[in-house]
Amino acid sequence: MTLTTGRQSILLITALSILVFFTYCYSNPQSGSFYDYTLRIASAMLDGKVGLEEKPPDWLNEIIPYNGKFYSAFPLGSVVTMLPLAVLQKLHVVSQFPGTILAALLASIITVLSFLLAGKYTDNLLKRSVVALFPALATWMWANLAFAGAWHIALGVAVAGQLAALYFTLVRPNPFLAGLFFAVAFGNRTEIILLAPLFVYLLYKNQPEGVEPRNLIKIVDRFIAVPLALGVGTLIYNYVRFASPLDFGYARIPGVLEEPWYQHGIFSIHAIPGNAYAMLIEGWNRIPQFPHLVPTGFGGSILLSCPFLILLFRRGAKDRQVKWLSVGAIVLLTLVLWLHGNPGGWQISYRYGVELLPWMLVVFLESSPKKLTLLEALLFLLSVAINAFSTWLFLQTNYINSSFQ
Repeated sequence: MTLTTGRQSILLITALSILVFFTYCYSNPQSGSFYDYTLRIASAMLDGKVGLEEKPPDWLNEIIPYNGKFYSAFPLGSVVTMLPLAVLQKLHVVSQFPGTILAALLASIITVLSFLLAGKYTDNLLKRSVVALFPALATWMWANLAFAGAWHIALGVAVAGQLAALYFTLVRPNPFLAGLFFAVAFGNRTEIILLAPLFVYLLYKNQPEGVEPRNLIKIVDRFIAVPLALGVGTLIYNYVRFASPLDFGYARIPGVLEEPWYQHGIFSIHAIPGNAYAMLIEGWNRIPQFPHLVPTGFGGSILLSCPFLILLFRRGAKDRQVKWLSVGAIVLLTLVLWLHGNPGGWQISYRYGVELLPWMLVVFLESSPKKLTLLEALLFLLSVAINAFSTWLFLQTNYINSSFQ
């Protein structure tokens, strides 16, 4: 890459990240301050507590009352992620949970990381721009992350963490930094921890020749340092709250086990058909007046929401192992997500599927030509249009949250 090309890349990704930031800011007219579970617990943690002394507002209906205190079902990693913001709150720099700004910032970070990851596969700036904008604007992540509740922010952090871990695994191999960002990812979405062996193998496979001899033990040591610390901390955190290291508290949410989709437990194989239908098949609702077709507000095929995903089924790969390991990561995470009692509540398309996007990017890049094709451009623009429409309906109108649910 020449110096001129390097400057062009910096200017381009700066412009793209700013575009995404302000797009997300204006996507949601609300502040995103309502669902601030993780910030409340992080603030309590700065005071040496793991729970709240006083009952929070009623709209925070996933708060867990236990032994006279109030806890969150979010894992330790999600709370730790909010500690810097809690410090700013203590210093009176911020007064409330800036959910909309956090969502916009995460979308910008995801855009930058996607651009950097694409640099491994192509130096074509137009192609890299499409890849960079794909997660934030061409998928169901747009509407869901921009909603900006604590759940959505955790998913956004998990996506950014995985992308950063992939960058420090595939592009600039660094076991410690890959492990650090992997910990950020699974700290916010626990099931991602299942991908640890995959990252270790890819780090071993991509270790630069001539830098130092390949040493699996050394790679593992560096990679697991932060994840192990977070894992142990999470077990202690659970024990302090609920007297059991393996109790994350989700089943303790008042009334949750009485809901029909949890009749077989929070996680069950009985949930797979419903989740599979919601993620892959479910369509939109027809209505007699404009806009005639609207998302259901409680699911919807990711292929309908993002036709660009059709390109994942291309044959061939620059590195077959990397491609098929990425496919394996998608399958493994999907199967775990499908075990959850319901598809995730109020959302556009399949909210939980947002965490699959980093691996979908790798699959796309592995089987894609270096230059942008006409088919890629058309499918990308169509996907952006669909998700712009969905986001508008979801966040700025009453179509979805009233009579069209």
